[in-house]
This record gives sequence, structure tokens and C-alpha cells, in this order.
Amino acid sequence: MNNYSTYLKPRFSILVLFIFVGFGNLSAQTKQWTLEECINHALENNISIQQSEFQLQLAEQNTKQAKYSNLPTLNGFASHTYNFGQTIDPFTNQFATSQVRSNSFSLSSSLTIFSGFQTLNTVKRNQADAKASEYDLQKMQNDVSLNIANFYLQILFSNELVKNSQNQLQVTKGQIDRIAKMVEAGSLPEGNLREIEAQYATEELQLINAQNSLSITKLNLAQVLRLEDASNFEVVTPNLSSFQGVSELITPGALYLTALETMPEVKSAELSYYSAEKSKDIAQGGYSPTLSVTGSIGSGYSGANTEIVGVENQRLVRTGDVTEVSGEAILSPAFDLIREDKAFADQLDDNFNKSIGFRLNIPILNGFNSRINVQRAKIQVEQAQLNLDNTKLQLRQNIESAHNEAIAALKRYRAAEKSVNALQLSFNYTKQRFDVGLLNSFDFNNEKNRLNNAESELLQAKYEYIFKTKVLDFYQGKALNF
Repeated sequence: MNNYSTYLKPRFSILVLFIFVGFGNLSAQTKQWTLEECINHALENNISIQQSEFQLQLAEQNTKQAKYSNLPTLNGFASHTYNFGQTIDPFTNQFATSQVRSNSFSLSSSLTIFSGFQTLNTVKRNQADAKASEYDLQKMQNDVSLNIANFYLQILFSNELVKNSQNQLQVTKGQIDRIAKMVEAGSLPEGNLREIEAQYATEELQLINAQNSLSITKLNLAQVLRLEDASNFEVVTPNLSSFQGVSELITPGALYLTALETMPEVKSAELSYYSAEKSKDIAQGGYSPTLSVTGSIGSGYSGANTEIVGVENQRLVRTGDVTEVSGEAILSPAFDLIREDKAFADQLDDNFNKSIGFRLNIPILNGFNSRINVQRAKIQVEQAQLNLDNTKLQLRQNIESAHNEAIAALKRYRAAEKSVNALQLSFNYTKQRFDVGLLNSFDFNNEKNRLNNAESELLQAKYEYIFKTKVLDFYQGKALNF
């Protein structure tokens, strides 16, 4: 038994080792998402985008339907009927009192020649609506991309805060070790140690809060991406260590002119205005006469339609009259006719008919429907014009706001950078005084907190500026990446 245990122990240890190594490899293979990958994944899986894609497909089908409405119609008809009791046969026009079977076959076609250009304008309107839906889809994709970029930068910012908190905690841990030795040696009172330990507990809480904030921002982005498992979600951290910011940005006026040519919301609003104009033309076409041509061919069969195929029972019968001279009865030949149902193919040939006609419909008084439709369409044109103006105004305001916010964020970053540099020098001097016992723990912690707050302010301004510049790049039609 002991030999058996001795035999199993090394193999069990090897198995455990493989298990840990396997888990370590799985952990090492955790996918790190770039911003471009996040955006592409969201564009493929976002529900709002998928709904916009369906709207585009519906608009395209409406365009096809409008185009095909210019083609002539063609419809076939067939019937198979049994009539019981007295009825008029549709093909012989005779009364029938017995069961009669009848069949009817026809093809009919019609073509609208002129309808006030309503069909043509409907095609143009639906084409504009389809193109507007395409731009609406692009607008939805842009909004999702900006939202992803914002979440992505929030994760980077939270990562920086966690690192700063860890660094601060490490510095405080070193101070605790140093002061503990000095207290043990009797060169410092025990109160100094308790104060620095309280500071350490506060910074531990700050680290936990930063880690929680990072987890929440990761979860938010993972949920936007519709990932099934967000537990191991990580993003690639780009190299932003050399970030300095630019001193000048493109002017809002120049950026607005560029955005007018590239932003899909403007194109969509322009096409919606064009569509409203075509809807007005369609409504005005209701005043015009409508000219159409129709044609049909058809044939049929009736069970009551018979033909003579022979005679039988030939005989002489008295007519009831007599001769004037001798008074003899006058006889007349008589016979019975032999009838059969007329052949199906023969009846189809005999009953074949065709027709062609023109129809002119002149609207005179229809409850003022055409007039009301035109007035309604004119109102919709005015609404579309206001929507276009408002879209351009909103775009200009967004660009101006993004530009001003970028400038403000850059100024804030510059100021925070100076503040961090100054506070770093001050903290270094404070630390030297604290190390030699010329400064108490309260003043040291206060100076350290000031530096920590300034560094957080610097990080916040940095990432806010980066996001605002990415928004400005977006208005210039540039891709969102680092």
C-alpha cells in the first residue's frame, strides 16, 4: 500500500502542475480588444444598427415596387362551376333547368399611360427615402462608434487612476515601514505611526474605489458590445506617454464646411426635403386626368351547349290539315334529333373573345381630397425644410461646443500639468523634511493628497482632451483610432 501511494504521489503532483499551467495559459490568452476591434464588433452586433439595416431593406423594396408599377399588369382567371335549377347559360344565353357545368378562362392586362407623373415622382421619392435610410444607418453607426470610443477612453482613464492609487499606496507603505522603525527606536512618538497608518487605510479605500470604477467601465463597454462573458474583458492600452496636446486646432468654421459634406445626418435631412417635394408633386398629380389602356382575351365551356350529330325514328305524322278536294289527311315527315355535348376544345375555339379599350378618368369633385392632399404635402415640405435647417444648426453648435471643450480641456491639462510639476517639487521637499522629523504626519499627508488630486485632475483633463479631439477628427471624416 505504501509503495502504491509512493507511486501515485509524483504523478498526482505532475497532474496538478499541468492543471495550473493550463489555467495560466488560458489566463495569458485573454483577448485584449483594440478600439478598432470594439467598434467593428459593435457595428456587427448592435441591435439599433440591425434595426436600421432592416429599415434600409424595406425602403429599397419600396423603391423596387414603385419602379415595377410602371409595368403593365397581367392577371389570369379560371373557374369551374356547377349550376342547379333554372339559370341562363353564359355561353348559349338559353335557359337551363338541369345541372350544368361551365368553365371560364381569361387573361386581362392594363397599363396606365398618364396619371399626372404620379408614378414617376413616386419612384423618385422612394429612391430618396431609400438613400436617406442609408444615411440614417451611417448616422447610427457613427453614434455607436463615438459611444464605444468614449467607453474605451473611460477604461484607459480608470486604468491610470488604479495605477496612481497603487503607486501612492506603495509610497505610503514605505513610509509606514520607516516610521515603524523610528517609533521602535524611540525617535518618533507612536502617534505618527497611527496617522500614517490611517492615511494608508484611506488610500486603500481610494484604490478599491478606483478598481470598482474600472470594473464598471469595463462592464459597460462589454455590455454595449453584447459580449456573453465580460469577466475577462480587457482592452489594449495605447502608448499615450508622449501625449502633449496640440497648440492649435482647426477652426470651427472650416470644420463645419467639411462636416456639411461628410456627415450623414445632413445628407439624410437633404434627401428627406427632396422626398417631401416629390410627395407634393405626387399630390398635385391628383388634379390631372388619368388615361389607361386595358385588354383581355378569354373563352369558356358550357355543359348545356350541344350539337346535332344525327336523326332517328323517321316517320309520317298527321299535321291536322286535310286536302281541299278529297278531304284526305295531310301527312308530314317527322324524326328525332340526336344531340351530344359540344366538344370542350371546339367550345374554346367558338367562345374565344378578345377586347381592348381606353379609359379616361377626369377628376371633377372628390370631396376636395386632391386639394387637401396638396396642402398637407406643402406643410410637410415646410417641416422638412425646418428639419434640414435645424440639422445644420445642431451640427454647427455641436462642432463649436466640441471645439471649445477641446480648447478648455487643453488649457485645463496645461494648468494641471504645471500644478503637478509644482506640487511634485513641493512634495519632494516636504518628504525630505518629513524624513528627518521636521514635519508632522498631518502636513505630510496633506501635501501628498494635494499631489494625488492634481495628478487625477491631470489625467481627467488629458483623456477629456483626447476624446474631444477624436470628436473633431470624426467631424472631418477621420477614423476613430489611436
